[in-house]
Amino acid sequence: MKAIILSAGQGKRLMPLTERLPKCAVAVGSQTLIDWQIEGLAANGIDQIVVVTGFGAEHVDRLLDRPGAGFEARTLYNPRFDTADNLVSCWAARAEMDEDFILLNGDTVFEPAVLARLLDAPQNTPVTLAVDHKACYDDDDMKVKLDGQRLLRVGKDLPLDQVDGESIGMMVFRGEGPRLFSDALKQAMSRPEAPNRWYLSVLDEMAAAKVVWTQSIQGLAWAEVDYPMDLMRASTMVNSWDTGPVDVYPAVNPRFA
Repeated sequence: MKAIILSAGQGKRLMPLTERLPKCAVAVGSQTLIDWQIEGLAANGIDQIVVVTGFGAEHVDRLLDRPGAGFEARTLYNPRFDTADNLVSCWAARAEMDEDFILLNGDTVFEPAVLARLLDAPQNTPVTLAVDHKACYDDDDMKVKLDGQRLLRVGKDLPLDQVDGESIGMMVFRGEGPRLFSDALKQAMSRPEAPNRWYLSVLDEMAAAKVVWTQSIQGLAWAEVDYPMDLMRASTMVNSWDTGPVDVYPAVNPRFA
């Protein structure tokens, strides 16, 4: 299966760490953020990884230069990274959406069990979004409203009394899902407001057609890295996994076997 990682942004809220480095190249514990992501993907048997880059693209190219890693990794450059939101990064990767694939935000650190649980979701659902649950939500959370496991709404502005969880920035498209998403992206990109939209707004629209489902990953470890405090929490989390030197991209990481 293929994974597409959206890593075009600079991550200005992490300045000065991201003055020259893109967010995905910032150290989280013993590795960069994207190293942790690729390690989690490889541990789940993902053999193709496409990273959409923008700011500091050359740093990502160097991080992916891993001969003999056991998988194919390549980059796609989004020249509009500094003037548009991540809907445009998704659009830049549309040609890669020709088979089942995972879509992952470039600032989500996760233990491999998170992806394993997402992939355990029923395979007859076109789109499955990984969600978590907590006691309260803030304005920055990408909140979800559910009907059982089916997605009804996703967005940051959902009324708090309708919130059933949050998106963690990871989803899988299977069967007709890649085509449905590509078609919805095309429609979204035809609108003048497209540069200012998140790609999850497309899933919000697709949810009305009852093709988007969710898989809870509650109880498993993940972190979104936006602010310095997020980076501290994520570093503490991954340090608890790091029990000694291992191959960077093994077929199965012994830390999580």
